[in-house]
Amino acid sequence: MATRDCRERACATVRALLDAHALERGGDAFLICPDDDEQLTFGQLKSSADELGARLDQLGISPRAKIAFLLDNGAWIVRLFLGIMASNRVAVPLNAVAGPTQLRHVLDHSDAEMVFVSPRHRDKLDELLAGIARGRDIRVVVTSEERGPQWPSSALPDSAAEKTTPPPAESDPALLLYTSGSTGLPKGALLCHGAIVSGGRNVARGHGLTAQDRALCVLPVYHINGAMVTVCAPLFSGGSVVMPSRFSAGAFWRLAADYQCTWCSVVPTIINYLLDRAAQEPFQFGNDPGLKNFRFGRSASAPLPAVVLQQWEQVFHLPMIETLGLTETAGTVATNPMPPAERKPGSVGMAYGNEIKIMGGWGGGDGDDGGGDDGGGELPAHTTGEILIRGDNLLERYYKDDKATRAAFVDGWFRTGDLGYLDEDGYLFITGRSKELIIRGGENIAPREIDDALYQHEAILEAAAVGIDHPDYGQEVVACVALREGFTCTEQALKQFCQTTVGKTKAPKAIYFLTELPKGPSGKILRLQLPKIIASLSNKT
Repeated sequence: MATRDCRERACATVRALLDAHALERGGDAFLICPDDDEQLTFGQLKSSADELGARLDQLGISPRAKIAFLLDNGAWIVRLFLGIMASNRVAVPLNAVAGPTQLRHVLDHSDAEMVFVSPRHRDKLDELLAGIARGRDIRVVVTSEERGPQWPSSALPDSAAEKTTPPPAESDPALLLYTSGSTGLPKGALLCHGAIVSGGRNVARGHGLTAQDRALCVLPVYHINGAMVTVCAPLFSGGSVVMPSRFSAGAFWRLAADYQCTWCSVVPTIINYLLDRAAQEPFQFGNDPGLKNFRFGRSASAPLPAVVLQQWEQVFHLPMIETLGLTETAGTVATNPMPPAERKPGSVGMAYGNEIKIMGGWGGGDGDDGGGDDGGGELPAHTTGEILIRGDNLLERYYKDDKATRAAFVDGWFRTGDLGYLDEDGYLFITGRSKELIIRGGENIAPREIDDALYQHEAILEAAAVGIDHPDYGQEVVACVALREGFTCTEQALKQFCQTTVGKTKAPKAIYFLTELPKGPSGKILRLQLPKIIASLSNKT
């Protein structure tokens, strides 16, 4: 466990953080919503959490009950996300862009007793509830940015309710967040208050955030990156957040300048979109007074090709800090250090706020050339194996899934399912997921190596390599790509380009051109969906 000072031990829950900031800086802005020009101070955030808790008490919602919300980014999603946890209930964010099968599973599996929903998503929620046996028992509260929640008549009016639920403890459950579910139905990661606070602390301290920092939040709060990195980290540090309802590449830098943001958390897909339109921006990057306070960008949720990181820093003259975070670890587990310390392209950085080790036994190999090491135990530097994590930011368990929980932990270490290696300085390099590993003729090939080669071509906007069945080799390497607007390229040219980078054996034997690659809510490319897409394209031809 990481050592914590006395102040941290006193603020080991979301409730305690809200109370402390309301007392110390109650009039300071925590949240700014530019779409409707609304601001929420720390004092107002605490008052909102108090009122929410009192109304839930009046409605008979018991402590630790699961409460879901289906909302877009804005003031109410933040009020509910933090307020539900502060009231000693468990927040269950619903992915607004997920398919009905996954959403219905989350609503039913989570045992949610109440759902807050915006008018925009009300029809979708009604359809979901109609397909759940206990759907009629789930209470629905419609809320909007203009009117707030439409509480049932049994809830007390403002200031009349008396809070009866005790405040949460560090070990009490706070957040039930479901994994992206790229294959099968998603699992629910149950995180306690201590893990939530640790997750916010790891981001804040890893990036040196203070009360003077202001984040530009363009990722959805129903995803671990938006929730932990750009809400809970500023909550820990006492900073502030600018939150538009959704990401817009055209509005990104204008918002950063108008509201004097100092940092942002993005994903590689967003970085590519911003690079694509950089020449259209009215800002003089590197020497623009409107962006003088912007200190850095932060990338997570998906691998960032080294060439894209280099392009960002050359075009925008801002450091891009590559990191690693997981739903099960309440966000950050590794980060590259802030300048002037060394950042290594291609690495997600060093362990921060927890421990990382690389274990053998999965059938992996050397981090540099893909050679094998099938033995168990902790592996030496530059040898690829499974990434394991230990720290006080880990999930408590997978909700109602003892089998998955047992499989995920080894002697207190969490098995990530990611493959990678540590170098001699402790920097972590990810080579892929164990389920995504391509095994061609007995040779292990990390898909990311092929991805990185493709991203070096100027025409490529999105790229992902994948293995498909082959009668002779077991699997063969193929890739799917999307081109930048205004660029053209042939399959043969790309194949030859890859051969010069990774060699003939690893280069894709076929390349499929798509308008857009399938992605999860964070912008992460869903690689395991590609074989099905490739099969459908092959059948058409």
